[in-house]
Amino acid sequence: MRLKDLAEHLGLSQTTVSRALNGYPEVNEATRLRVAETAARLGYRPNASALRLATGRSGAVGLVLRGADELGPHMSEFLAGMGGQVGAQEIDILVVTVNSLEDELAAYRRIAASQKVDAVVLHSPTLRDQRAELLLDLKVPFVLHGRTNIGEPVAWMDIDNTGAVERATGHLLDLGHRRIALLNGLKGRTFAEHRELGYLAALSARGVAFDPALMGNSIFTDEIAFRQAQAMLELRPRPTAFLAGSMMTALGVFRAIRQAGLELGKDVSMIAHDDVFPYLNADNMYPTMSTTRSSIRQAGMRIAELILQILGGKPVQDVHELWPVELVLRQSSGPLQQ
Repeated sequence: MRLKDLAEHLGLSQTTVSRALNGYPEVNEATRLRVAETAARLGYRPNASALRLATGRSGAVGLVLRGADELGPHMSEFLAGMGGQVGAQEIDILVVTVNSLEDELAAYRRIAASQKVDAVVLHSPTLRDQRAELLLDLKVPFVLHGRTNIGEPVAWMDIDNTGAVERATGHLLDLGHRRIALLNGLKGRTFAEHRELGYLAALSARGVAFDPALMGNSIFTDEIAFRQAQAMLELRPRPTAFLAGSMMTALGVFRAIRQAGLELGKDVSMIAHDDVFPYLNADNMYPTMSTTRSSIRQAGMRIAELILQILGGKPVQDVHELWPVELVLRQSSGPLQQ
């Protein structure tokens, strides 16, 4: 089926159909969905070579990963969501791996010079992200998975990390816990700073003093979390509850709790941030894990859609999405045992 045939079937102009398929913002959502659904039903696939000649695009989106730590389960879920969306448009994902920030900045300069990608996904941003500043200077379109403040409008999609951790901390405080440990992400990363703000806000609202010994910052692995939780459980008084930054972190905390001869959900409570991994389901753990739930696969899908919209001409200042995070209570969080 050709574009002309699809347009005739829909009773629309070829220009409208083409713009709808490529995410142009002037096409309303109802029309875009109608065109997309009809194209899928009739098996229409745009000719990728012709599209690239017509638009001058490379047909690829770039993603730069720094070190092996960023190639873990979170990124695989994100790429699964993103890949499904861009793949349907015959757009490839170009993944570049580097070892340092300097190497990453150099990679963006190469990408801009070679014109190998049409846009970049920028992940795990810092409060003032040098990478975002560079991409603006290089005039490479990008969407942030997270937020930064560089004094210029940028496109971003983020979850409400502050609100999620504030609610989770508040719930534990309402259960009587006062020694609550936070195993957070790396200092300087926007999401980690926002989570810390939520944690401190909840403690302050209840008049509970902040103890820096109960906060850890690191990458999210079970081994690092195990060592951090193990050290915290040796404190006196020890923490009676943990906020784990990811499900991988939660596994390490759970191991430290068991090694200390304690029982999760009774002696020690825990709420983890749950990225809805298909192979690490909070409902199937024992005891079941209380979580702040947010799907990183869905985030990857939405980031891909936003990139297509920007490439279609949507202004970056109109691409700002903050997703709420659901608090799901299960067996791992219980009242303070006296």
